[in-house]
Amino acid sequence: MNLIRERDFVSSIADALQYISYYHSPDFLHALHDAWQREPSPAARDAIAQILVNSRMCAEGRRPLCQDTGIVTAFIKVGMQVAWDTDQSLQTMVDEGVRRAWQHPDNVLRASIVSDPAGKRKNTLDNTPAVVHVELVPGDTVEVFIAAKGGGSENKAQLAMLEPSDDIAQWVLDTVPKMGAGWCPPGVLGIGIGGTAEKAMLLAKQSLMAPINIQELKTRGAKNRAEELRLELYEKVNRLGIGAQGLGGLTTVLDVKVLEYPTHATSLPVALIPNCAATRHAHFTLDGSGAAHLPLPKLEDWPRIALDTSTPMRRVNLDQLTREEIAQWQPGEKLLLSGKLLTGRDAAHRRLAEMAARGEPLPVDLTNHLIYYVGPVDPVRDEVVGPAGPTTATRMDRYTDFMLGHTGLLGMIGKAERGAATTDSIHRHRSVYLIAVGGAAYLVSRAIKAAKVVAFADLGMEAIYEFEVADMPVTVAVDTQGRSVHQSGPAEWRGKIAAIPVFSE
Repeated sequence: MNLIRERDFVSSIADALQYISYYHSPDFLHALHDAWQREPSPAARDAIAQILVNSRMCAEGRRPLCQDTGIVTAFIKVGMQVAWDTDQSLQTMVDEGVRRAWQHPDNVLRASIVSDPAGKRKNTLDNTPAVVHVELVPGDTVEVFIAAKGGGSENKAQLAMLEPSDDIAQWVLDTVPKMGAGWCPPGVLGIGIGGTAEKAMLLAKQSLMAPINIQELKTRGAKNRAEELRLELYEKVNRLGIGAQGLGGLTTVLDVKVLEYPTHATSLPVALIPNCAATRHAHFTLDGSGAAHLPLPKLEDWPRIALDTSTPMRRVNLDQLTREEIAQWQPGEKLLLSGKLLTGRDAAHRRLAEMAARGEPLPVDLTNHLIYYVGPVDPVRDEVVGPAGPTTATRMDRYTDFMLGHTGLLGMIGKAERGAATTDSIHRHRSVYLIAVGGAAYLVSRAIKAAKVVAFADLGMEAIYEFEVADMPVTVAVDTQGRSVHQSGPAEWRGKIAAIPVFSE
């Protein structure tokens, strides 16, 4: 019988969460680097390169891969022969580990968890509570699989109660394009099949904890229907041409994972959960000998990628921006932004809309400005701001027509596509929508030279900031004519991929 001490368990949780906040796993790096090497789409190749460069910077600086440092999910297998040296619950100990990880002074993580989710949605300030799943198993050890899952990818989770005769692969292929690019591809798709509705979702989430090994599976061949499904979907999902960041390209998924469980004769529950380009998970076992120690990666594990600077980029002075100037920008064009940039996300947009409806003056003047959809990580040491990558823009669609029609705003910066009504609004107001690369938050933050809160300080990371940026790289996603690269890019690459017999080697 092994004695598991509270201090060892809590410190192992905290250390693992710090570790995955800034270290990509070697299997993910290898798969992403391979995708970059074979990617012919310039836009997708550049996006993957930014993710790889960001990854190395985070490993060196030990700062978060993404500004959304995630909601913590832990799958814990407790051996029946284990004894505990604690009077706390497992949930309480996991939460203490989360709290310590998120408040680490050298690498503060962004608190994103809100209580009263159907009401006031108040931030808990320390990212607790975690979501904990416990299984009692034979043995005398405690095995922990822990992940920090970003909201952009978690929000794309899907569940279907199919008929037993339905085609699972076809449902996935019908569903993935509807998910858009808010989950920050390329990443991994987790699929759970069977059980009940909640079991299928758990299987999908658990499947994402496994290493990327699709190329090994292709080499040895499938041994069962689940493995056949993995290979089929890996090929067919990539043939959709969605590509990195939804810009069109060869690689949409780096792997497809499938876990299954027996189900009722009349049922076929199928769940799909994507993991984003900031894939973060760790696995460790406690046997009573002390806290867990995860292997320290070597910087040689990271490929040395130089960002492509050969393509001319238009330099933009944000402090002198006009509607006439933005009308010259073309879909897919790369820009370098310098000057003052305002930020705002869901909560700030809602407050602005409510204030305007009451006839109150707005706390910031948005005339001739761009607004960046971001909730940055708090700075540490000499940082001006912590990692500050874009959030999913579609959540702001409900406010966009108001913002463009009532504030004098010229455009927006985020990630992923906009809805059809929002694209029409952008066209009607002669505005623009730009994208920064999701999964390159630390790299983006290097372009921010000054930052201050100018409104709604009580909202924490959702406050409105004024950034001073220098050469911040973005891409024109929707121009003033309403033309979208998230429509043209994948359509172009679907056609090109269709002419390739087998492309995902």
